[in-house]
Amino acid sequence: MKFVHTPYQPNETIAAIATPPGEGGVAIIRITGEKAFDVAKKVFSRDTSTFKSHTAYHGYILTAEGERVDEVLMMFMKGKKSYAGENTAEIYCHGGSLIARKLLDIVLKAGARQALPGEFTFKAYMNGKLDLSQAEAVQALIHAKNEKMLVSAEKQLEGMLSNAILASQERLNLIAAILEAWVDFPDEGLEFAPMEKVISDLEIEMAFLKQLIESYNEGKILSEGLKIALIGAPNVGKSSLMNALLDKERAIVSDIAGTTRDIVEDQVRLNGLNIVLTDTAGIRETDEIIEKEGIKRSIKAFEEADLVLLVLDSTREVAEEDKNLLRQLSSKKSIVIQNKIDIGKELNVDFPHVVSVSALKKIGIDQLKKAIDDVVWAQGAPSKEELIITHVRHKEALEEAVFALSNVIDGLKNGVSPEFITFDMHAALKALGKIVGADITEDVLTAIFKTFCIGK
Repeated sequence: MKFVHTPYQPNETIAAIATPPGEGGVAIIRITGEKAFDVAKKVFSRDTSTFKSHTAYHGYILTAEGERVDEVLMMFMKGKKSYAGENTAEIYCHGGSLIARKLLDIVLKAGARQALPGEFTFKAYMNGKLDLSQAEAVQALIHAKNEKMLVSAEKQLEGMLSNAILASQERLNLIAAILEAWVDFPDEGLEFAPMEKVISDLEIEMAFLKQLIESYNEGKILSEGLKIALIGAPNVGKSSLMNALLDKERAIVSDIAGTTRDIVEDQVRLNGLNIVLTDTAGIRETDEIIEKEGIKRSIKAFEEADLVLLVLDSTREVAEEDKNLLRQLSSKKSIVIQNKIDIGKELNVDFPHVVSVSALKKIGIDQLKKAIDDVVWAQGAPSKEELIITHVRHKEALEEAVFALSNVIDGLKNGVSPEFITFDMHAALKALGKIVGADITEDVLTAIFKTFCIGK
């Protein structure tokens, strides 16, 4: 994989439009690097030599021929006091794609290079303004789709995760020093710490890291949203229920069984979470080729869903095909819905989460939304103070660290040679370092920063 930020030149001057494309009141053009002020001086109508840092100045952007292009404000931010940790000039011009693009072209002709995706944040990372987990938090903050994710991203940007990882590394480094001493002075009989204390401290640290790993389930829901699949036999009202939850006519509703032949998806916000709602084909035995393919896709959606809503028809007894689906449900990620309750009756269903609704008349929909919230946050929704991880990269690094620490503990208990134990200890520390950006590979940096927008 080609690394988009290689070769990295610490003071290379880059520029980009830092606001979203389209029409608006104001657009921002950001210039960062060693020659940022020189570039700004070339394009601005005023003498910039006396400009103070973080002070806005009024003037005009000029072409190389001295022609006025737009009336703007300009601000200088010196060195470490800027977002990227390098000299930065920002131009606040009139909003609109055409005028912003024209001003950027003038800036590029004056000596700046077009910035790559995420390159300003990459500079901030390289200049020590942010560690890698904080850089990822910038992206998460921009793309946050609910209040809980916004709070989580803000905490990560403030360094909550970084501080926890660095503190863990510090504690583990003290233990690593003891293990190294045992290797270096095997015949000295030195007792730096009782073996039981070392093992106990390692177990405490491993428990903390495991707790962080477990928080990823909540973090994934916050960052990626929730996949909910509506399943059931044909003609039980899955499409009507989808329309009721979306509060719009998205799926075709018919009395004819087997109307839904393919997966129908749409997004909705429920209880502050982003939901991808999937209406599936009715699951039954059939020889019809198209319906059979639809049922195959229904089963796949069922297996991949974070939450399953099994819809039953309360106007008829629980059929064998319903019972087959009931047996496949996980009580931790499923809700049974008795639909058409306005014309039917309560069914005898033995399941922890059962809700009665009339999708057509929108009866019981609020109770269903509450049940969804109860199942999703069965262990309680994360608080603002709770540390959770939202990136799979962090989860994988923590799992590496836990695996290495478990080898250290097993080695100490079973009398394994100290050289092997210290090797695993170093592996644990290296794994934790990946989260904040130590010993990180170029491929990982590429994968992170290429997802950023140009201008951030």
